Amino acid sequence: PTMSNNEKNQNKKYEYLDHTADVQLHSWGNDLKEAFEQQIYALFDYITELDAINFDDSLDSTIEVEGTDLENLLYVFMDEFLYKFCTEGFVCKHVQITELDREKFRIKAAARGEKFSRKTHPIGTEIKAITYSNLQIHEKDDRVDIYVIVDI
Repeated sequence: PTMSNNEKNQNKKYEYLDHTADVQLHSWGNDLKEAFEQQIYALFDYITELDAINFDDSLDSTIEVEGTDLENLLYVFMDEFLYKFCTEGFVCKHVQITELDREKFRIKAAARGEKFSRKTHPIGTEIKAITYSNLQIHEKDDRVDIYVIVDI
């Protein structure tokens, strides 16, 4: 015999609970370059543990991105690293911005790391997307603070 909808609802022993599906990454540095680099470290330390990442010289790469303004440049920069992780499994241990053009909103950076492996890298939290939500860059004379919310 099939159950009526009322009987099904009485047997229901589950519910949907809202939960926070994002986390805010806060990085800082003595200048904009360092604060941008620290955002990349925050990103990969959340995905796995930076200490567990080694260098595979064959995967050394240059990241070049352009944006429409400083906030967009940060977004595109972080998104490029997340894309490399999602498509190639690349986890970054070291990033060095070699060029940061504040007028043309361009970044060139050297990235070093290796391919993600469940055997050697602890599994942290998957980051699904970088967001513009409440993205902030605060520049002072001797310190830059950056806040980026990512979807998890």
